[in-house]
Amino acid sequence: MRKFSTTIGVFGLLIFCNSKLMAQTPSIDPAIGDLIQDAIFFTDLYITPAADAAVYQAASSWVNTPQKADLWDFTIGIHMNTFFVPKSDRSFRLNNSDLSFFQIQGQESALTPTALGSDDYVTLKGVLGGSDVILKSPEGVDREVVIYPYIQGSLGVGFGTEVITKFSPQVTLKNVEYQVLGFGLKHSISQYFKTMESNNYFISALVAYAQEDLTVNFLDVETQYGNLGFNALNSLIDTWQFQINASKKWKKFELSSGIITNSSSFEYKVKGKKGQIEEILPLQDVLNNELKSIAERKFNCIGEVSGRLDFNHFFVQTTIAFGKFVNSNISIQYQF
Repeated sequence: MRKFSTTIGVFGLLIFCNSKLMAQTPSIDPAIGDLIQDAIFFTDLYITPAADAAVYQAASSWVNTPQKADLWDFTIGIHMNTFFVPKSDRSFRLNNSDLSFFQIQGQESALTPTALGSDDYVTLKGVLGGSDVILKSPEGVDREVVIYPYIQGSLGVGFGTEVITKFSPQVTLKNVEYQVLGFGLKHSISQYFKTMESNNYFISALVAYAQEDLTVNFLDVETQYGNLGFNALNSLIDTWQFQINASKKWKKFELSSGIITNSSSFEYKVKGKKGQIEEILPLQDVLNNELKSIAERKFNCIGEVSGRLDFNHFFVQTTIAFGKFVNSNISIQYQF
């Protein structure tokens, strides 16, 4: 059914192409539908682990402390996030039987890196318009640990509520670019229980939104129709998050724990310079429409533990988030 619908989509768009242009151009090989089908299949297996990991990286370390913030209290922090890539998410098994257009050259099956995987690759071969199409599968970041920095600030706006923002500059790791922008509201719950706060126990709730923008170098496909324009693949992830944090403070040291739940929607698009085939067929539009079939919403439940040390307006904090993945964070903060 996928193959049939893809092929129909391609030729449906061809019908609406300029008739004069079509009269001057060789007809498109129907195998282009199979090529698109393989691209969608490969995209799902290649990019999904990195997109899932991006959600974990953005979910961690929103709350410096569950303590109540007074009006206009302002804290700025530099964070260094460290993500440990699980071995199971670094590669996937690709079989010739999974593919409609391409075949693995010289093999029936091969371990192929995901975007989080190694710099290995497999060579894929197909035939389009009577000519061979040969390409190397995209490589991964080739790191077992992914580190990226970001800046986070929080401002007390009264009634025990803080506005929190986080921003990471665009980080490039080999063939992967990653960026995060987020906003949140934290509210003190323990302020309503004076006995609790007098014994240095604190509880807060947070609602936050983050957008994770992930772009990877993808399939550089050359054919007799020219380059197909699959050179970059973008994943745009919108995440809504709710969490409860509780802490106990001993003089200069505070130990916190939290439970995070979030919901993320994923959108995938081919990005970058369009190929020469666009003169005949709006292939990027076709592929982007087909990529909607792998877009989905995912839910996560994440645990978090952190320790924060007070150095008189300066703070050093270490946080570990755990669930499907393990993510750690160390930050230096200054409270004005």
